[in-house]
Amino acid sequence: MLRKPQEATPLKEANPVTSRATDTDRHVGTRIRERRIMLGLSQQQMADMIGVTYQQAHKYERGINRISAGRLYEIAQVLRVPVEYFFETLSSPDGRGPLDERQRMCLELARNFSQIPNQRHQEALSQLARALASK
Repeated sequence: MLRKPQEATPLKEANPVTSRATDTDRHVGTRIRERRIMLGLSQQQMADMIGVTYQQAHKYERGINRISAGRLYEIAQVLRVPVEYFFETLSSPDGRGPLDERQRMCLELARNFSQIPNQRHQEALSQLARALASK
């Protein structure tokens, strides 16, 4: 007896609204990255603290993968900010693009400053910055 060939089950197409990262996801990722750098944390350190792989943390920061509400709450706890921090400036008319060179230097300076273990060295650097800024 010949069997009738079975038809292949059509693959479900991904819902573009829920599976694709949006500008909002990229904005939130940028804010996560900025805050992480301000605190002097590496991506690996943050990933360990929230219980994900380095690759996953990287994808969150790039806005490639969407972040669930629960995970965003965990990230906010680790980065010591309220959840709404990640959405600040989102609705501004001019939006926020990638960091310019000055912003990048400021974040780098903050990260490096927070990693200086000697309190006296931190104070000396702070006084130097004040002196240079006043000229």
